[in-house]
Amino acid sequence: MDETLIKDITANPAPLGLMGFGMTTVLLNLHNAGLFGLGSMILAMGLFYGGIAQMIAGIMEWKKGNTFGTTAFTSYGMFWLTLVFIVIAPQFGLGEAPGALEMAAYLFMWGLFTFGMFIGTFKANRALQVVFGTLTVLFILLAIADLTGNGSIKQFAGYEGIFCGLSAIYLALAEVLNEKFGRTILPIGE
Repeated sequence: MDETLIKDITANPAPLGLMGFGMTTVLLNLHNAGLFGLGSMILAMGLFYGGIAQMIAGIMEWKKGNTFGTTAFTSYGMFWLTLVFIVIAPQFGLGEAPGALEMAAYLFMWGLFTFGMFIGTFKANRALQVVFGTLTVLFILLAIADLTGNGSIKQFAGYEGIFCGLSAIYLALAEVLNEKFGRTILPIGE
């Protein structure tokens, strides 16, 4: 049997997914920090860049045989799509707005999932560990804030979420620039 190796020359989809996640996370957490309201700008970013672009990146990761990337990007793409739906569905009579306990459960489940993915980053670079570690903390803080109704925790979570989103943006840019220049421009802690 002739086993010919085929070189994968397709683009790295991770920067797209990381940027979609990072930029949308920063914007939502500027809201959580109390800097502005939850308007159409955040919802549009959540639907299109956080949701659809991450789904595309996840499908592209599947094509590359990357189970971690496929699971992460498609799951977090769906997170953004479900979050936008949770916000807009009651306005169209498609169910009642969730209560604090329901939102706390939703966010806790995402925190649990993210913790599992964080463990998977132990075999990856430090920058990815920071993204998933801070995202785990963010989901838990937001769940606690909803459960307790504590605005200070939500505001703190907002600032922590801004850091999380910026760390994803950094990693996305590092992957693009390091590849483009053929050397380390932005270190990621291999």
